[in-house]
Amino acid sequence: MSKSYETIFENNKKWIREKLGQDADFFKKLADGQHPEYLYIGCSDSRATAEELMGLKPGEVFVHRNIANVVNTLDMSSTAVIQYAVEHLKVKHIIICGHYGCGGVKAAMTPEDLGLLNPWLRTIRDVYRTHQTELDAISCDHTRYRRLVELNVQEQCINVIKMASVQQRYILDDYPIVHGWVFDIATGELIDLNIDFEEILKDIQKVYDLTNSPWLMSRKKNKNLL
Repeated sequence: MSKSYETIFENNKKWIREKLGQDADFFKKLADGQHPEYLYIGCSDSRATAEELMGLKPGEVFVHRNIANVVNTLDMSSTAVIQYAVEHLKVKHIIICGHYGCGGVKAAMTPEDLGLLNPWLRTIRDVYRTHQTELDAISCDHTRYRRLVELNVQEQCINVIKMASVQQRYILDDYPIVHGWVFDIATGELIDLNIDFEEILKDIQKVYDLTNSPWLMSRKKNKNLL
């Protein structure tokens, strides 16, 4: 067995000692349950870990990761995570976080048969098709690549907003709010794409309103009367 593998368990013991040294009840508190305010949906890339780049502790962020931070409604994994986070954990923020230098996005830009990856990458290729006029107008390949990373985040945010569980919880509680971020690995910076959650919600309600009621505008009017 490799030394690097064994090191993981040595690191775990060291981590336990450090945590207990800081707080003797650390693991007891952790075992009592989780109450995170954030659901983070990010890329599986080993260089972009959610808690570390957000500066949060165990129990403070619910995390789902996959290749190129995709939210596909046919993917039971991501949709189950979102529904659980919204309905049971009652998270207040859903964050889609992409990163520059994403291998999944790069692969989606490559005109090549990638076998089993094709169905997954099709979601990202659909993002390119949707924004093809803008992307094709960018002459620099590197700049176009970075822009597709951003647009992919934007479209995955929209996919989350389309979900019934998200819409219904928002009507009841004014949350969750959906955010789009990009992590710049070269600088360590988190970039907020300033996704306008309510405006997107308003724009898509005629087609993607899954609440069975004319909810958004009447809700706003009622709030203004309070």
